[in-house]
Amino acid sequence: MMKDKYYNEANGLHYTLAEDGCYYPDLELPPQDPRPLGKYGLMRKHYLLEHRKVQFTILLTSGKLSAELHRVDDEARDMVNEIVAQMAAKEGTDGALKMRDQMRWVGLMNNYKACAEEIVLRDIVYT
Repeated sequence: MMKDKYYNEANGLHYTLAEDGCYYPDLELPPQDPRPLGKYGLMRKHYLLEHRKVQFTILLTSGKLSAELHRVDDEARDMVNEIVAQMAAKEGTDGALKMRDQMRWVGLMNNYKACAEEIVLRDIVYT
């Protein structure tokens, strides 16, 4: 009669007997960050799945994927905000323009954000 569970001292793993008669290791991933991923984190995940499968698998099996995706998401979002603020300051797009011509201000801010996102995607998300 085979045991339902056993411990292998050589590798330090616990095993459970399955219905097919084979022992499978009792593996668990470490706890993941419960926060939902933002736009840039999801884009990074998709990029890794499509173009860096080995890196994705290494991050996933080591339990570091969630932390990496959240780091990229936070870093990218902060960089976009910083670049937009710098571009607006350099071009003189301020509250006074917003009060005078709101549609122009919105158009300029959207343009700054699009430019900033191109930079962030190239430098952070897709590297």
